[in-house]
Amino acid sequence: MGSDAKDLVKHTKLFIDGRFVDAVSGKTFSTFNPSNSECIAQVAEGDAADVDLAVRAAREAFDHGPWPRLAAAERGRILYKFADVIEEHLDELATLETLNNGMLIDLSKGIIAGSVASLRYNAGWADKLNGKTLRTDSTRMCYTLLEPIGVVGAIVPWNFPAYLFLNKVGSALTCGNTIVVKVAEQTPLTGLLLASLSQEAGIPAGVLNVIPGYGPTAGAAISKHMSVDKVTFTGSTEVGRMIMESAARSNLKPVTLELGGKSPFIICEDADLDSAVAVSQDAIFMHQGQVCVAASRVFVHESIHDEFIKRSVKLASERVIGDPFQSGVQNGPQINQEQLDRVLSYIESGKKEGASLLVGGKRIGEKGFYIQPTIFGDVKQSMKIASEEIFGPVLSVLKFKTLDEAVELANSTHYGLAAAVFSKNIDTVNLLTRSIKSGVVYVNCYLGDGPAVPFGGYKMSGIGRENGYEGLLPYLQHKSILMPMENSPWN
Repeated sequence: MGSDAKDLVKHTKLFIDGRFVDAVSGKTFSTFNPSNSECIAQVAEGDAADVDLAVRAAREAFDHGPWPRLAAAERGRILYKFADVIEEHLDELATLETLNNGMLIDLSKGIIAGSVASLRYNAGWADKLNGKTLRTDSTRMCYTLLEPIGVVGAIVPWNFPAYLFLNKVGSALTCGNTIVVKVAEQTPLTGLLLASLSQEAGIPAGVLNVIPGYGPTAGAAISKHMSVDKVTFTGSTEVGRMIMESAARSNLKPVTLELGGKSPFIICEDADLDSAVAVSQDAIFMHQGQVCVAASRVFVHESIHDEFIKRSVKLASERVIGDPFQSGVQNGPQINQEQLDRVLSYIESGKKEGASLLVGGKRIGEKGFYIQPTIFGDVKQSMKIASEEIFGPVLSVLKFKTLDEAVELANSTHYGLAAAVFSKNIDTVNLLTRSIKSGVVYVNCYLGDGPAVPFGGYKMSGIGRENGYEGLLPYLQHKSILMPMENSPWN
């Protein structure tokens, strides 16, 4: 499968103004298969000069091109066509995603299908983004317009490359904007294939531009470019800070930031324990823990703590780890050596700070970047494994006695992206869901959000929302227009 998958790599150049081109510098970089550490292809390395060309193309397409001037329903029709074309290539995209990212192939297929659904959802909003007519305190008429913001810069991470690419592109283009996307250097391949498919759908040249490259060069150039009107970024809180600073120091462009998390998973004494154990495993070990909402802190009521530990350790030890293309595999590789080393360093930190390593904690093999699913007990909130985002398959289990203690522990973090509550008591559920400082709270379930559900974080987990109607508003300017109304029969 790996050899066959390599044959799917059709595009390795930058996509600017409707054409695939080499980088101005002529430089390339290697992109790898995390399953076996082997190089897949050499990809053009974009930097500030290439970003400038892409922004110029996007600016020309916005200021003088047809996209923002099309009837909104026609923009929606083209985006629906884009979704159809992607769906026709779903298996190809999913295979490429697994090859370059290490995501389980069934998960890749599901994520691509979800990306298509998200694109269609956004396309449906194209002709429904309306302003309002407002009453005033004088004899003036006032109405508002929702206008496209202009040229959008998007910086996409490596953990869900195709989904986050299409989520940002769909939102921006639905509203009539043009966009420059910086795809992650670890996972550039699906973004470039999607750029090619956009041409089949009829998206005009310059509307969508794709730059593979590194954060400190290409990403930084987008965030500080004076002709970029908005930046949207998904990734670490550390990089989010830098992007926000660059945006402020340049043209004070608005930002949407979806950043890190340290999500709490609260299991009350009346919870369905079988369900809580199973769901909590998927909530941390899905995609090897490389998920912003990974539930890496589980808080269990003291009365069921020991039984939860027993069942969780057994399930974790039975997880099948291996080639993500193989049926039945539950955990694939981490993305690269850097991430592997980061996760292993946190495991060592947990042991040194006095947590009990209950299962896992070791690298598997020398080829590829595999780590055993890991669970720590006897964890204190002050430990690094309980307070810092690991982005790997490492679970910390803590116990609580009262609901007030659970709330205090859950909120004892700089993050606030997601949380879960498992309880059969509606009063308990209401108390906890309203007390936890988090952008989304799951009750007796985890993950599975649809495209209509607003998503974003409290505190250092980000700024703004993605998905749903709320996720489109940051891509629009709100304009108020007032004019005299002489001799109006009413006001």
